[in-house]
Amino acid sequence: MSPTPHLNELGEFLKARRAELSPRAMGLPDTAGPRRVAGLRREEVARLAAISTDYYTRLEQGRMPASAPVLEAVAQALHLDDDQRRYLFGLAGKETAKPRRRALQKVQPQLRRVLDDLTSTPAIVMGRRMDVIAWNPLAAALVTDFAAVPEKHRNYVRILFTDPAMRTLYADWKGVARTAVAQLRMEAAKYPDDPRLTTLVGELSVQDADFRKWWAAHHVATLSVGTKVLNHPVAGELSLDWDTLTASTDPDQQLVVWTAEVGSATHDGLRILASWAADRSPSAAPSE
Repeated sequence: MSPTPHLNELGEFLKARRAELSPRAMGLPDTAGPRRVAGLRREEVARLAAISTDYYTRLEQGRMPASAPVLEAVAQALHLDDDQRRYLFGLAGKETAKPRRRALQKVQPQLRRVLDDLTSTPAIVMGRRMDVIAWNPLAAALVTDFAAVPEKHRNYVRILFTDPAMRTLYADWKGVARTAVAQLRMEAAKYPDDPRLTTLVGELSVQDADFRKWWAAHHVATLSVGTKVLNHPVAGELSLDWDTLTASTDPDQQLVVWTAEVGSATHDGLRILASWAADRSPSAAPSE
């Protein structure tokens, strides 16, 4: 059986996870002599998953689909977290299909109203493949003038890697960008045949060595919550908590908001930024 692109991706993901685990951490005895591979051997994963080495080898080589029980056993053997397990099952559960055009995503009216009401809280709406499909003026003032970015390039990951200002805006740019790549990996599992996502990954892989390295590492993550430190040219240092809310009317649209505790220096900084944003040109207005 020849490897299919999706099974091949599953195999690469398994190899990447296997390379991160040491025999000692997994309770396996260290054998004498140097190991020829990083992390666990295939036979060691197979033993932990209670399947044959031949079966696991063919799975990792992309030559065999796996049942849900086998995937679960392998996930446990590799100590995959929830995000990694969902990604693994997503890869195995989707058949190769012809690329199809998807309707241009428009922000849900309910989210549009929420954005309009959030005058002192930066917020954006991200759609499929982490495209930025709507924002409020304060988000434009905080991150970038999204209206000035061509619509086809208005993607959060693309902006992170191609706009030089992002590397000074985010205090831990590498950490932020690495997480964004892992989140994009989850999008790729949901839409493996999305031609725009394939093009995005290809372009960034060619343009940026960090993106190429992190994409090859096969780490995965979901949009959830966290804290980011920004060095803003107007508001100074801002330590912002971010949270993600999924639209019930369209699970592919997520409202991302940045907040700060009332009375904190960051909260005061946001008020200064909001006042500054109010005097900006109309190009900072949220998209329709």
